[in-house]
Amino acid sequence: MRQGSIALTIAGSDSGGGAGIQADLKAFSALGSYGASVITAVTAQNTCAVTAVHEIPSDVVAAQIDAVLSDLPVRAIKLGMLFSPAIIAVVAEALKNFDGPVVLDPVMIAKSGDALLQDEAVAALVAKLLPQAHLLTPNLPEAARILGTSDASSKTEMLTQARALLALGPRAVLLKGGHGTGDVCSDLLLTDGADPIWLEAPRQDTKNTHGTGCTYSSAITAGLANGLDLADAVATAHSYLQAAIQASDDLQIGAGHGPVHHFHAVWTAN
Repeated sequence: MRQGSIALTIAGSDSGGGAGIQADLKAFSALGSYGASVITAVTAQNTCAVTAVHEIPSDVVAAQIDAVLSDLPVRAIKLGMLFSPAIIAVVAEALKNFDGPVVLDPVMIAKSGDALLQDEAVAALVAKLLPQAHLLTPNLPEAARILGTSDASSKTEMLTQARALLALGPRAVLLKGGHGTGDVCSDLLLTDGADPIWLEAPRQDTKNTHGTGCTYSSAITAGLANGLDLADAVATAHSYLQAAIQASDDLQIGAGHGPVHHFHAVWTAN
C-alpha cells in the first residue's frame, strides 16, 4: 500500500458479506488501499434474499462522513447504496468539499431482485450526484432506469446510452454488460471527447456473482486512490474482477448467488 492511499466507501451493509460495504472493504484491501466506511443502510441479507432494510438517519450519515474526512486523507470515494433522497442530499452536500475522484455505482436492485433504492430517490440521484461523479458505473438495467428506457441489447445501443448518461453530468461512464447475453461480456468506458474503450472477457459459467458491481466500482476506486489514471484503474479493476469471478466457486458460500473471491490472489488452498 502506498503511504496515504486511503479510499472511502459510502454504501449499505450486507450481512452476508458478499456485497455492499463488506465487498468494498475487501476489494480495497486486496488492491492495496486502506478502507474507511460510511454506512447508509443496514440490510438483513444473504446469498438468497434481502429480508429487511434499515435506513440510517441522514444526520448520522453526515456525521460519519465528517468524522472520516476531517481526520483521514481520503484520496478517492466510492458511492454505493444510498437508498433515499435524504441520504443522497447529505452525501451530495458533503462531496462539495472533496476534491478527489468520486466513483458512483448507482445501486438499485440486489442480485436477488430486492430493491435497494427508493423509487423517489432516482431523480435525486440524477440531479444531485451525477454532476459530481468522476465515474458513473451502471449495469444495463440501472442505465435503463436512469434514462427511462429499455436495457441496451447491442454495442450500438450501449454506446448510445453511455452518451446519454454522460450528458447528465458525470465526467465518465462505465456501462457494464454483465446483464447482457452472449459468450462475451462487454463493458464500455466512455469519457467526453475520447474514443470509446471496450473491455471484454468471456462470460463465465458460475452462479456466484453476488457483489460484482460493488467489487468492480470499489476496485476502480482503490486504483484511483493509488494514483492510477482512470483508464488504468478501470482496466486493473476489470482484470481483478474477472479473476475473482473465476475463483468464486472455490468459496462455496451460501445456497444462492455466492460472492466473488476477493482474496483469490492472497489465500492459498488448504
